[in-house]
Amino acid sequence: MNFLHRLKFNVWYFQNPPWDSGITPPELFEFIQSHPAGRAIDLGCGTGTNIITLAKTGWQVTGIDFAARAIQIAKRKFKQQNLQAQLLVGDVTNFKVDSQFDLVLDIGCFHGIENKADYLTQLDKILAPNGYWLMYGFYKPDADHSAPGLADAELNMISAQALTQLSRRDSPDKRGRPSAWFLYQKSK
Repeated sequence: MNFLHRLKFNVWYFQNPPWDSGITPPELFEFIQSHPAGRAIDLGCGTGTNIITLAKTGWQVTGIDFAARAIQIAKRKFKQQNLQAQLLVGDVTNFKVDSQFDLVLDIGCFHGIENKADYLTQLDKILAPNGYWLMYGFYKPDADHSAPGLADAELNMISAQALTQLSRRDSPDKRGRPSAWFLYQKSK
C-alpha cells in the first residue's frame, strides 16, 4: 500500500471513518457464544471495538492495524476500560507475534489487501491448528481489479489453503454492496 493511501486512512481517524461504527457485529457475538475463549487477533482492528468485546468476554486479544492513529485511539479505549491487549501498528501481511491464535478476526481487511497471497501465508502462520478465521468482506463491483473487494479468484485462493469453510452468510452491506460473512477452520 502506498504512502498516500496509508496517510488517507490515518487522516480518516481524526474524524469518524464510515467503517468504524463502534458496534460489534452480531456475527462476532454468535461466534463468542458458541466457542470457548482463547487467544484472538483482529487484523485491521481500527480503534479496537471488536477486540474490546472479545477482551470483555475473556479472550486474550491482539489487534493490528497499519493506521497508527487508529491504534493510538484503541490504546486509549483499553486504558479507560482497564482492559489488556497487545496493540500493534503494522502490516497484516507481514508481522511477528510470539504465538498462534484460536481466532483470527477480519472485518473488511482481506478484501482491501493488494497482495492476498501474502495475507494468506501470514494467516497460515498465526492461525493455530483447529483455529477459526471469521472474515467479512464485500465483493468487487465488476472486473475492475484495482477496486477493493473479493473476486472469485480470491475465494479460490482461500479454498486452496488448509482451511475448511464452515459457513457463509451472504447479504448486502449498509450501502447495498454484495458482501458475506465467512467462517473457516484450519486443519490440524
